[in-house]
Amino acid sequence: MEVSLLKCKLHRVKVTESHLDYEGSCAIDENLMEASGIREYEQIHLWNVANGERFTTYAIRGERGSGMISVNGAAAHKANPGDIMIIAAFAQMSEAQADRFEPKLIYVDNNNRIVRIGHAVPAQAA
Repeated sequence: MEVSLLKCKLHRVKVTESHLDYEGSCAIDENLMEASGIREYEQIHLWNVANGERFTTYAIRGERGSGMISVNGAAAHKANPGDIMIIAAFAQMSEAQADRFEPKLIYVDNNNRIVRIGHAVPAQAA
């Protein structure tokens, strides 16, 4: 049996641009893509903390070191510059692989610069 697990997430990145008249996708700073393991053209899920919108698109490379998170095409209706987002990718694997797997969790500052990389979601305070 195969299961689908969180492969990686970019936690609380800030949207820097949105372009309605673009073919589609989400441009992500290459540094963030490499740190998280998100591949160009990989399916990604975007969850907008600012307005609750959830949508799926694919990743393209943004300028390295720019902090870019650009939501493009029809998805631009769902995110505005300044919105805080979570971007996630999932992977399918066997249960045996899943037993050993750790996701890459990338935490950023207000300029989308990496401040920490983790492998487990912190426990919620009671």
